[in-house]
Amino acid sequence: MSRHSQLSRHQLRRSQLSARKTSTIVALAAASVLLLSACASGTPADSDSEKSASGYVTDGKLTIGTSEPAYFPWVQDDAPESGEGFEAAVAYAVAEQLGFAEDDVVWVRSTFDEAIAPGPKDFDFNLQQFSITEERAEQVDFSSPYYETTQAVITIDGSPAASAASIADLKGLLIGAQTGTTSFQDAESQIAPSGGVQAFNSNDDAKLALQNGTVDAIVVDLPTAFYLTGVELDGGKIIGQLPKTGDAADQFGLVLAKDSALTADVTAAVDALREDGTLDALAEEWLAGNADAPILK
Repeated sequence: MSRHSQLSRHQLRRSQLSARKTSTIVALAAASVLLLSACASGTPADSDSEKSASGYVTDGKLTIGTSEPAYFPWVQDDAPESGEGFEAAVAYAVAEQLGFAEDDVVWVRSTFDEAIAPGPKDFDFNLQQFSITEERAEQVDFSSPYYETTQAVITIDGSPAASAASIADLKGLLIGAQTGTTSFQDAESQIAPSGGVQAFNSNDDAKLALQNGTVDAIVVDLPTAFYLTGVELDGGKIIGQLPKTGDAADQFGLVLAKDSALTADVTAAVDALREDGTLDALAEEWLAGNADAPILK
């Protein structure tokens, strides 16, 4: 083979390699252009930005938190998605005011303390009888109140507290309440039992302690008092309500993340439900029965 032929073939091979390299560079450049174009016209990052701007945990959905388990009369049969029970019904009424259909409501569960702790939330709002307090408002946002109640002291037949008729009669007894709640705070400040208030993680734990004699009486909100004494406790008895503190009764608000973009809209929804009588009607349906609970002095 002549040297001229070898050079020609060598030149041809170099030409082919050069063409392939050029083709690869062009392809990479085209891919870069497409990627930049996609970023400009709507990428997942853009969707996340829009979702964050909307204020909702999930765009197009309303995510509502409550306790697990959630008890009647606040939630029927621990099934908030049914809309049965006072707080479940309030939640769906608020959802409707915000423009969400029932199918667009998503339920999540949290403990009481998790919901009012500072930091990001996996819910848009949470309701599980959160009393509105200045201390909690430093960590989370509250809507305007959707319900007002007082705290009540309950016991069972045969307990040393069964014959109590005044706050003074309770001071030497063993009194319990769920920790971190207004019930616990009012037990401490208004009853001030000599042995201190016994703390429990939940009303259910406090109820069990009452049943087995670990405590003589427990403090819960009034609707819960009627339910526990009328349904769950054998020989259950309401000793009486603790006096109101301040100018108003204990007020329950919906909890939102601190500085949530939704707080104003959720508050407006609650206000609308109060003004049109919906909240009163739901309270009458699910929480009626506030007779026979004298104010303790």
